[in-house]
This record gives sequence, structure tokens and C-alpha cells, in this order.
Amino acid sequence: MDESIIDFQRRSRLGVIEAIWGEHKSIEQISKILRKYQLASETALVTRLTKKKGEKLLIEFPSANFHEISGCLTMGVIEECTFSGEEVIILTGGTSDLGVAAEAEIALKVHGIKTKLLIDVGVAGLHRLLERIEEIKLAKVVIACAGMEGALPTVLAGLIPQPIIGLPVSVGYGISDGGKTALEGMLASCAPGLLVVNIDNGYGAAMAALRILSS
Repeated sequence: MDESIIDFQRRSRLGVIEAIWGEHKSIEQISKILRKYQLASETALVTRLTKKKGEKLLIEFPSANFHEISGCLTMGVIEECTFSGEEVIILTGGTSDLGVAAEAEIALKVHGIKTKLLIDVGVAGLHRLLERIEEIKLAKVVIACAGMEGALPTVLAGLIPQPIIGLPVSVGYGISDGGKTALEGMLASCAPGLLVVNIDNGYGAAMAALRILSS
């Protein structure tokens, strides 16, 4: 029995497409959903896919694209970027944060938002961040991904006036607790106006940025 009901009106209602959560769905379930997207001529974004799932889905949907680093699959027409500069700059504290950052980047790109990804600008080597500050200031919105204690968004929010979205990542030793320490650190930040999404929620951070840009 196919019980999936797709919210195809979300784009016209909210300006965003509905993401398909792939982690806890079978390949058969995802395939049924993607066929509905094809019939509706709608752009599809599937998140949280393993390489095995992604490659199997490509066999059935050869027009799709699987983005291995982010674990995302896209299918359909991708909006063209119309802005000349970087609307959203995505930062990572370290290379280990790349998968989550890449999910945010893909989610923005399918909506026609121009992005730039800056890797390894964590506060453990603060000079790396300071060297890129003038470049970061060119963005309209910044997404800062960090694991461990999650200090990157707080530091950044004290340096630039742009809206900053803190994206905690489940990277770190013991007490880091799968990203919980980073999340709580960002929520407890003394930097005024810092926005924070849930752990590893690259898609959610991207949609928050999209709403800011649309306002």
C-alpha cells in the first residue's frame, strides 16, 4: 500500500520544495515517491542516502544526480542562480563537517541560491577564520557548521553583522555527545541574534537561510 502524500504545493506556499528523508525509507519507498515527482514534473531532493542506496536509485532514475559527499540525490529542473555574488557562505570548522555542510549547499542550489563553501576555518586556528573575514562579509547569510564545542558561530557572530545560522555537527570526542555539546553551546551563546538549527540538519539550515533571503 502506497500511503505517501507529497506536498507539491509547498513551493508556491512557502517558496521551498519538500525534501524526501531517505535514511529510514527503503529503496522501493523512495522510488515510488520519485515517480510521483516525475509525473508532477517537480524537482526532487532526497537527503540522508547511503552510497549503496544512491547508486541503486540512479539505475532506476538515470536522469538524477547522486551527490556522494552530502548523501543527497537531486532530480528534475534546478533553478539557475541569478545573483552575481555569494548569497550564502557556508563555513566548516573542519573537514569532518563537510558532509553536513554539503547537504546545506545542495539544498540551497536546488532553489537557485548561489553558495560558497569555506572549509577548515575553525577556532582552533583562529587566524584561518580571520584571514577570510572580508570574504565572508560579502555574503547575505552565513551558515557556520561546527562540532566539538561548537564555538565557530559564536565567534563569527561577534565579528560580522550578517545573519548567522549555527549548524551543530555530531563530531567530537566523548563528552561532545554526538553533537549535543555543540548544540547546547550554540544555544547558550552570548552573541546576540545567533540562529541555531538541530544537530546535522543541513537541510534545515539551508531553508532558514532561504527564508531570510526571501524576507
